[in-house]
Amino acid sequence: MISALLLVGIVVAVFVGYNIGGATTAPAFGPAIGADAASKTAAGGLMTIFFFVGAWTIGRRVVDTLGRELVHDPAVFSLEASVAVLFFIGAALFVGNVFGVPASTSMTAVGSIAGLGFAAGELNWTVMGEIAIWWLVSPIIGFWISLIIGRYFYSYLNRAIAMERSEGPLFEIDRSRIVPIPAPSDTTNRRELGGVTVVIAIGCLMAYSSGTSNIANAIAPLVGSGELEMNPAIVIGCFAVGIGAFTIARRTLETMGNELTELPLTAAIVVATVSATLVIFLSAIGIPASFVIIATMCLIGLGWGRATRPITVPEAVRGEKSTPVSVGALTVDEAGEELPPIGEEEPERIPSAADLFDPGTTARVVLMQNVIPALATIGAYATFQFVPVFGL
Repeated sequence: MISALLLVGIVVAVFVGYNIGGATTAPAFGPAIGADAASKTAAGGLMTIFFFVGAWTIGRRVVDTLGRELVHDPAVFSLEASVAVLFFIGAALFVGNVFGVPASTSMTAVGSIAGLGFAAGELNWTVMGEIAIWWLVSPIIGFWISLIIGRYFYSYLNRAIAMERSEGPLFEIDRSRIVPIPAPSDTTNRRELGGVTVVIAIGCLMAYSSGTSNIANAIAPLVGSGELEMNPAIVIGCFAVGIGAFTIARRTLETMGNELTELPLTAAIVVATVSATLVIFLSAIGIPASFVIIATMCLIGLGWGRATRPITVPEAVRGEKSTPVSVGALTVDEAGEELPPIGEEEPERIPSAADLFDPGTTARVVLMQNVIPALATIGAYATFQFVPVFGL
């Protein structure tokens, strides 16, 4: 018989997973939606499947870190404390959505659990320090890898994988067989099919990486309390993520799909690949990663590298330079556009480092991404320290 308090904990965990599904499906499959490579229903299905695969394999390592290693004595995860921690995580997600800033769920979850551990005198400072170091190092790694790609390899990648959509549907139903199957339409070329495959594969990789890291944010407190076993907790968390992917994610998919049409598809693929790879690596060593911050730094690095790339002799002779493309608060330039003859160019067309950021928007995003986890940490500590019902 499930106790009423455990049922409340499961409901709150489902709420957290639901928000995770809504928040992470769009970054994963926004490029595919923008390129008309997948439907919103297909994106929701792929997100659910690959999130589950990531959670079931590597994700349990991050659950162990948050639920059993971040505090010396997992007994501090009483059922009441676990419900409170999940409440702080869910509340932080809500605040981030209200302000339109994608808050780091992982940082918020770690902060809430750290507040509990600190109040109880059971915080494992060694594990906390290791997590904090990787939080500082991983965005820097992503920034420099993306900068190098943008500066030296982006043009080659763009020529290799850039895709232009043809008119009409990508696939048609072939009814000439006993069992009707989808087949490429007459207007679809091989290069386009290759581009579609890459975009969808990258989305699946991002969904997998999200599962490896984010499943812990929804279920770690309940698993740490011993009230819920690992395997059923993963199933419940992934089910909740799937609900979010099929429902509230549709709106964010529409928004991101439209916005990403302004972002060169090659740039979206580079940022997604570097970010997802780093998140999977961190999850494999048990570190809860902030995909939002890593992806932001990768986008900044890629834009900076593109803006400062060396101009080759053939480009100088032809009068070709990079042209900036505005994407939200950042600017990413698109290579290969031919400018007017030398001497007649508009100087403002050549991007500088200052063009890469909208200072006001960037400051707001960075501030909120740090303030929200800090508020969760302080709130959790104050609650567990001064509210006697928890008995710490």
